[in-house]
Amino acid sequence: MTQQQPPEAVWLKAKLREGYDRLQRGDQNGAAQCCRQILQRKPDLPEGHFLVGMIALETNDIRTAIQGFGSVTKLQPDHGAAWAQLARIFIRRGQVNRAEDALEKAVAHADDNPAIQDTIASVYTLLGNAAAASPWQEKALQHQPANIGFVINRANNLMFLGDFSRARELLESAIARHPGHANAHWLLSGLEKARNHNHITVLREILDRESRNDRDTAFLSYALGKELEDLKEWPQAFDAFARGAAARRRTLSYDEQGEIDFFEMLSATYTRDWLSSRAPGNDSHAPIFIVGQPRTGTTLVERIISSHSAVHSAGELRQFEGACRRLLGARGDGSLKAVFAEAATLDPKKLGSAYMRLTQPMQGDGSHFVDKLPANFRFVPLILAALPNAKIIHVRRSPMDACFASFKQLFADAYPHSYEQGEMARHHARYYQLMSDWRERFGLRYHEVDYEAVAADPEPQARALLSFIQLPWEDQCLDFYNQRGAVTTASVVQVREAAHTRSVGRWRRYEKQLAPMRQTLEELKIPLDHQALSP
Repeated sequence: MTQQQPPEAVWLKAKLREGYDRLQRGDQNGAAQCCRQILQRKPDLPEGHFLVGMIALETNDIRTAIQGFGSVTKLQPDHGAAWAQLARIFIRRGQVNRAEDALEKAVAHADDNPAIQDTIASVYTLLGNAAAASPWQEKALQHQPANIGFVINRANNLMFLGDFSRARELLESAIARHPGHANAHWLLSGLEKARNHNHITVLREILDRESRNDRDTAFLSYALGKELEDLKEWPQAFDAFARGAAARRRTLSYDEQGEIDFFEMLSATYTRDWLSSRAPGNDSHAPIFIVGQPRTGTTLVERIISSHSAVHSAGELRQFEGACRRLLGARGDGSLKAVFAEAATLDPKKLGSAYMRLTQPMQGDGSHFVDKLPANFRFVPLILAALPNAKIIHVRRSPMDACFASFKQLFADAYPHSYEQGEMARHHARYYQLMSDWRERFGLRYHEVDYEAVAADPEPQARALLSFIQLPWEDQCLDFYNQRGAVTTASVVQVREAAHTRSVGRWRRYEKQLAPMRQTLEELKIPLDHQALSP
């Protein structure tokens, strides 16, 4: 007697469950096989296409992920989870307009689903809006208080918002339930300076006891390095940073030749003659751009400026690139090089106006807002054309300190060059040369400030910054560390302290270990310390 086949709906539900179970176990091939079986049986099943998208995310096949989630939204336009996933993909690709459109639909169809709520929060975080992310994270956590992913995201958000006490409570509760959770330990290490070896001992035991993937090894090693450095155990700290950097580098793809070609194109395209030939741009005086390298004092300068009553901190915005992409549409191959080669032909006023429209929700109520995306240093001349009345501030730091500060920082998805000494130094040399080109061509149009000078004596530097922005002095600009606004960068704890010089010359503690970085900079004729920098 042949066994009766289960009803279609029962079979599909069971096969979907199997697909998600396989995906959770890391069996992407098995999950994909389930997908094929499901979609052969029922090609218009939204959850089958959603599983396609989730598998593609795991394998970093972004094109297929967009197709999968896009199919879901066509079949079921009120599918909040698919819209939320699309919003997160688009914002990570710099497609801000598409991200905001998808986010609006995700919010409209969230349906009190904690997974959707957490994804919506992550998109707000990527947009630099920690305050907007906060209530969505709370909703998700209320549904699933033991969900470790939700706990980690909430703790991170609370750190951005300056609520370190609640963040600690959440992280300690997470570690009590998951003693080896690498990300929780890393976040916990960043909340305050280590005063003893208690947590260091735990970190070492986890690293020595358990076989770890590279991602977790990076989290634990950077946490260990940070706490050893707090205790001034310099050689051991460097060993931990180096182990973490090597592990993180193994997880990343970095196209150095692509970056070389991109920087060469920028310098060749955006000349003095190019700028003088442009039509007038948008005449807004509101934007203030702070540019430079990460970990060089950009957040410190931003906090000083945004302490002024007329200035709002908008965060690290991707909207300038987003405005270029929106106006260019499908022109070019979508790469950063192609986008900014084509952007040289855009009408400056249209570009400036597009940027102002895209940033409108983040501009605040003051007469000025700060866009503190360090990587905008690449687009200084394009900003000058599109927004000629905007203020641009370039924050510099001594090259060896700047390179080492990035090397010993575990970033989220940015700066893939920062985990290998030679790659870090060569990137810095490209940045240094490009800023030298901009200084020679456009130096009178923007303001440069040295991190070391701000750290040593903030007041004259703060007064010079406000004078450049054409704002009257306010004493509260020296009390920036008491500011209550969100900080969504790696400096989340440090900028809530008064300015200090403890990090100036820190690289010399590791002079022997950093020989490859130093040698590379010297070979490329980049000065190691600030005294040799051009005025």
